[in-house]
Amino acid sequence: MALLPVDEALQRLLGGAATLPGETVPLHEASGRVLAEPVSAKRTQPPFDASAMDGYAVRASDIAKLPATLAVIGEAAAGSRFHGTLESGQAVRIFTGAPVPNGADAILLQEDARVLTGGGVEALESVAAGRHIRKAGLDFRQGDALLPAGRLLDPAALSLAAAANHPNLPVIARPRVAILATGDELLPPGAETGPDQIIASNGFGVGALVRADGGEPLDLGIVPDSREAIENAVTGAKAAGAHVIVTLGGASVGDHDLVHGVLTGLGMSLDFWKIAMRPGKPLMVGRLDDTHVLGLPGNPVSSLVCAHLFLRPLVARLAGREFMPPLRTAVLGQAMKANDHRRDYVRAKLVEGSGQPVAQAYATQDSSMLRTLADANCLIVREAHAPEAHQGDPCQVLMLR
Repeated sequence: MALLPVDEALQRLLGGAATLPGETVPLHEASGRVLAEPVSAKRTQPPFDASAMDGYAVRASDIAKLPATLAVIGEAAAGSRFHGTLESGQAVRIFTGAPVPNGADAILLQEDARVLTGGGVEALESVAAGRHIRKAGLDFRQGDALLPAGRLLDPAALSLAAAANHPNLPVIARPRVAILATGDELLPPGAETGPDQIIASNGFGVGALVRADGGEPLDLGIVPDSREAIENAVTGAKAAGAHVIVTLGGASVGDHDLVHGVLTGLGMSLDFWKIAMRPGKPLMVGRLDDTHVLGLPGNPVSSLVCAHLFLRPLVARLAGREFMPPLRTAVLGQAMKANDHRRDYVRAKLVEGSGQPVAQAYATQDSSMLRTLADANCLIVREAHAPEAHQGDPCQVLMLR
């Protein structure tokens, strides 16, 4: 089977992925979700003409000519309006957010007024009609369209929905991604390892990427190399409503690959499993009924690089999010050899230079070395059959953080 180019592989993966249906959740659970339907205002904001400052509600014509003395006939605070009507020569002490009394058309700032004995106030400055008053509906009016379907609910959008009196919001369902690590050699962090065992690490990074793109990881734990155990885990993932099943270390489809055998036995249709990329050539992609299956390589770096390139955009598509690969232009910090038929993703550190940022590749690129991936903040993207490149040549980098 020929190696599939990265871009074609991603296109095929996403071509069969549709945004999930909507559900309604409480406002406090909607952060980071995507609106499934437009949101309109259920009320007017502000619902009345409101004072924008602390001071005195006045009639502008009364203090057009100075000096001007006004009788203070009451007080208005936020949540407690003045119920009378302002007549000529009168003022009402008012605080920010309070409804403007009937008859008033301006706010005299408290620093522009002098309190007189006997309950009066002297205006030290004139003020134009409408000054320091927020008119009713300044922000929005009942029925106004506020947020479109597809909007990511960030802090500002959540606050706007709350101000518009929405206790619940219609959002795209959160993709559930079941993560399955297989291998008799694997133990969880904190365990005492035997001479032939290692600590399972890939699932933690993969789960973090799922959360970052709006998904919900379902940790199925470590499953031994047993057909029955793997089948039970996959069946459990389906029963839990997983939209995606991610296997760690099950990307090969050789004769001894239990994961592939179990999945095909359960009805998985395999789309492809060899990608023209380095690291991460063995990437298994298929469908089990309506569940996406993604088999990531077992090497830690290969697993996480493939998750960045394929799992992140898949989760984002299901969650209704736009996904733009975080690509930047830089220059090479050292010469690089001509490339072969696979696209390379080279761990590097991007540092700011005198002109363009400089991407300095790490000397060792072994796909088992997590430390260099943790130190790197980008991957230099070297296209298949790219010619030899020199220090200072332009390059494209995929940002990791």
